[in-house]
Formats: sequence, C-alpha cells, structure tokens
Amino acid sequence: MRASERVYRALREEIVAWHLPPGTELGEVEQAARWGVSRTPLREALGRLAAEGLAVVGRGRTLVVSQLDADDVVHLFELREALETQAARLAARRARPELFTALAERLAGAGDLLVDDDPDRTAYYALVGELDDALDAAMASRHLQRSLVALRAHVARVRRLAHADTARLLRAAEEHRLIAEAVAAGDPVLAAQATAVHLHASLTHVLDALTCGVAGGQPLTGTAVRPLTAPADRPAVLDPTGAAR
Repeated sequence: MRASERVYRALREEIVAWHLPPGTELGEVEQAARWGVSRTPLREALGRLAAEGLAVVGRGRTLVVSQLDADDVVHLFELREALETQAARLAARRARPELFTALAERLAGAGDLLVDDDPDRTAYYALVGELDDALDAAMASRHLQRSLVALRAHVARVRRLAHADTARLLRAAEEHRLIAEAVAAGDPVLAAQATAVHLHASLTHVLDALTCGVAGGQPLTGTAVRPLTAPADRPAVLDPTGAAR
C-alpha cells in the first residue's frame, strides 16, 4: 500500500471515529513525523481529506478537522433522505431476497455485538456497512452509488455520535432490520418508508446529541453547537404502517 493511501485511511478513520475531533490541527510536520512518512505523501493524504470535506483550511493555512454542527447535520440528512430512500426502492425491485433475509436475521442479533471490549462498536458498524454495501450492489445504479459514496465518510462520522448510546444503537439495528426485510420482500414502498423512518429517528438523536454538546460521551471540542430543531417544512415521515408522524 502506498504511503499516502495508508496515511489517508488512518487519518480518515480517526476523524470518523472522533479520535480527531473537529478543530484538530493536521499540521504537516507533526503528522509526517507521527506516521513516519515524508511530507509529499502526507500532503496527498491531506488533500484527499480536504476534497471529501473532512478537513478545511484553518488559521495560518494549516488544515484542521472540519466542524460538524446542527446545520451541517440537517443538510446532510436532507440529502440522505433523497438518495437513500430511492436506493432502497431500487434495491427492493432488483435484490436477491435471500441476501437481505440473512442480513435481517443478523441485524436482529446486533445487540450481541455491543460489548464493552469494543468501545468503538467496530463489529456493529461493520454489520451496518454490510447492509449499505448490499443496498449499493442491489440497486444497480452506478450514478446513484457515486453520489452515495461521496456521503459515506460524513454519514459514518455522524453515526458515531450515537456510539455510546446503546439504547439508540439497538433501535437503529431494528430499523435497519425492517429495511432489510422490506427489500427481501420486494416491496419498494415499504423499503423507502422504513428508510425514511430510520433517517428521521437518527436525525432526532443526533440533533439532541449536538444540542447537549456531546459526541460519544465526550464534549464536542471546537464544534459550533447550538440548539436546533429539524426544519418545520421537512416532509412528514411515514412509518411502515403508512401513518404520518
């Protein structure tokens, strides 16, 4: 693996997992020494992070980990709702049912993955990632997939806001199970509605976490946090029974 790729992946994971919180400086000299590389591959890695929006120029032109505030989250979820509900519809029309049936069964047991010796919930998020990958493959739309890939780092970063909240992760696993079951059943309407319900619940939880100024039980150092509710004009979200809420 090239040095720039290795450093990029390591820094990206640290940002996504909140080991490098918003506002952390990514100085070239310090990071090059930390990872044992020259400044050329380090600059390539930082350039990729900047292109993804995970790093921005701070004071003195030094890159810093980008902020994540309530406005950012709302805008991200607006885009997620548009893209992910359509992805679920397409997947339900084109998927191999047995794959999603198996995923639904595994998601039903996701509570077993929330163990104390895995504080970053690595196994849990790996399973969620498998569902994402399965949906990407099943929808068979390379243009839509390209748009979703561009969101993934930000989605993963926001997801980690819930990693210390076991109750929320259990509810999210159940929501994911319902999505997988709807896709396995070949029901595009239910798959889209189940996805919308999950996104609505996730948005509510993340906004609550940001309002409290907490990410995974730790203060959101350097993050602009202020109370915010979802926009009043946001479309009503349907639960799988079809009732608006």
